[in-house]
Amino acid sequence: MDIKIISANIKKYRELKGLTREVVASELEMSVSGYSKIERGEIDLTLTKLQRISEVLGVSASDILNFDVTNIFNISNNQQVQGLGSKESNITNNLNKVDDYTQKYIKMLEDKIQQLESK
Repeated sequence: MDIKIISANIKKYRELKGLTREVVASELEMSVSGYSKIERGEIDLTLTKLQRISEVLGVSASDILNFDVTNIFNISNNQQVQGLGSKESNITNNLNKVDDYTQKYIKMLEDKIQQLESK
């Protein structure tokens, strides 16, 4: 699998979780610059580092390797981003979060389309 794809998936999960590079880098006990290189695909990842990143992001390494937007926004089955509880208020709050995540992802895709069209 291409390191650029894996790196992009790490960045997507970090953004969807609402975490900054600084927070993730701190949890990984590395510099922000070093972590940023991971997200840009400038550093080859070891399996150990990928596993540690997945733990910090609260997803599995498999999720990072196989990022699928339909899994992220599948409200009825998704536990990894939403963290749905049994209380009705938690469900309402988490549905609002999903809307925010959806909008972020749509914006990211629109920006990429504009970037590709301008070439």
